[in-house]
Amino acid sequence: MELIHKYFPGLSPEQKDQLSALGNLYINWNTKINLISRKDIPHLYERHILHSISIAKYFPFPGSSKIMDVGTGGGFPGIPLAIMFPGSEFTLVDSIGKKIKVVNDIITTIQLRTAGPFIQELNK
Repeated sequence: MELIHKYFPGLSPEQKDQLSALGNLYINWNTKINLISRKDIPHLYERHILHSISIAKYFPFPGSSKIMDVGTGGGFPGIPLAIMFPGSEFTLVDSIGKKIKVVNDIITTIQLRTAGPFIQELNK
């Protein structure tokens, strides 16, 4: 989280709490379902979360933006971006139901709110 605070010092308390909670959630879920490489777990904040939100430094989505993350897998970059832009509507799409289950659990656990539908599973 230190890297996140370094590059994004103006986060709200809610954003900080939500981003902080992601570490334990992904560590827990990754033991059950291979979401990211086990070698990457110690570098989760640098290699996944910071990389996901890095666009926010250069392109702040307007408040009413609608963004689709196709092939979201474990929720990257969609979940971290939805935390960064709570006024935008994010739709995360993946064809693998077990990954959608993980994403939905993470969203519920961190109480992530959006303006519209969040998760869709593509039917094969």
